Formats: sequence, C-alpha cells, structure tokens
Amino acid sequence: MALIIPLRGFTPEIGSDCFLAENATIIGDVKIGNECSIWFNTVIRGDVNSIRIGNRVNIQDGSVLHTLYQKSTIEIGDDVSIGHNVTLHGCKIHNLALIGMGAVVMDDAEVGEGALVAAGAIVLSKTKIGPNELWGGAPAKFIKMVDPAQSNELNRKIAGNYLMYSKWYSE
Repeated sequence: MALIIPLRGFTPEIGSDCFLAENATIIGDVKIGNECSIWFNTVIRGDVNSIRIGNRVNIQDGSVLHTLYQKSTIEIGDDVSIGHNVTLHGCKIHNLALIGMGAVVMDDAEVGEGALVAAGAIVLSKTKIGPNELWGGAPAKFIKMVDPAQSNELNRKIAGNYLMYSKWYSE
C-alpha cells in the first residue's frame, strides 16, 4: 500500500478505482480523481499547498509534484499523462495534455488542453503553452502545432493504456 500521510489537518483524498504503487508517497492537501494511477517512487507532496488531480490521470514512476508555500498550487485535468521522472512544481496542466519523460514544469506555468511537452523539456515559470502545441528544449520553446484529432487520440490512448496497466496489479 502506498504511504499516505495526513499533514497540517489535511488527509489525502483518493478517488475510486485508483492504483497507488506500494512505494508511492502522497502527503497532505491532495485530491486525486477516479481511475488514476500513481506509479512507483512517485511523490505527491501537498505539504505547503494544494494539489488537485483529475480523472484517469497517470503519474509515472519517479515523478515529483510539489508547490510553493502560500503561492502556487498544482491543478491537473482529466486524461493527462505525466511521464517517468517528471517534476511538476506549482503549475496547471489541462485535460488531455502529455508531459514527456524527465520534463520539468515550473511554478505558474500552464500547459493547454491536448498540448505535448517533449521529454527532457524545461518549462520555465509563468510560461503559457496553448492548446495542441508541442514544446521542447531547455528552456522549452514552441516547436509546432499538433493536429487536435491526433493529439486527442494519442493522449487518450496513453491514458487508457496506463489505466489498463494499473488493472494488472489488482489481479
């Protein structure tokens, strides 16, 4: 069972049909929607501010989610994929977005609906990534627009796959 730590009067709230890896850590002011998967060695640290995660979100192995005290929060929409070893710090990720492996998204940055952040990208504070945009690099820059239908299909497929993978652990 995952390590779930109440802190400062907040107990993490976990939706129905979620998979929490046995060594995932979820602390404090965290609300996770339904059918989410929180993978191995992931830390979701809602100790200094709130973290809100939508439905069918997968947060893959080794990722870290944190915020700034009394300044930034994390909001993640539905059907979002957060790749392996991603750092999200006080940012907003809209529905159907994909954050590639090893990416960093900093405080007050916003990733639009259906947007893609490439593996290894560093999205600086206050950056606004629009819907269906692909960004990459360090620091991250706009690369191109992505066809909304293709983005929707890809991101739903990945989110669906991770939901399927998570079910294997309950068999």
